[in-house]
Amino acid sequence: MFEQLWLREAGEEGGYEVCCIPFYAYGLALGDVVEKGESETVKRLIRKSGRRVLRVLFSEPRPLADSRSALRGAVGSAELLSEWNGDRFVAIDVPDISVMQPIFESVQGEIQNGTAFWEWGDSREFMAV
Repeated sequence: MFEQLWLREAGEEGGYEVCCIPFYAYGLALGDVVEKGESETVKRLIRKSGRRVLRVLFSEPRPLADSRSALRGAVGSAELLSEWNGDRFVAIDVPDISVMQPIFESVQGEIQNGTAFWEWGDSREFMAV
């Protein structure tokens, strides 16, 4: 599986800065600097930005106690960046883990009930294809 990432030239240090929040690519986050290969794919990770990605997937059918709006509110209150893929899958930029408690609390009930699932985007290292 491939994911299209938005990149921009990183300037003097060379490489390209990741300018989006990756939904599927493991080991990459907003602001990381990467090297592109000949086929315009990411060849390797040059430098980590220090940011992380939290991904949450909401299952179907949705329960009566749907926590998506609570999650949107918590993300907004914490002034975090997020990107939604449809209305069930969100990738959240995490510049500092200390602001995450309200995010976790907003979806904790659904995670315990098995109607939402989460993972860290850096739970595996980046691997080029």
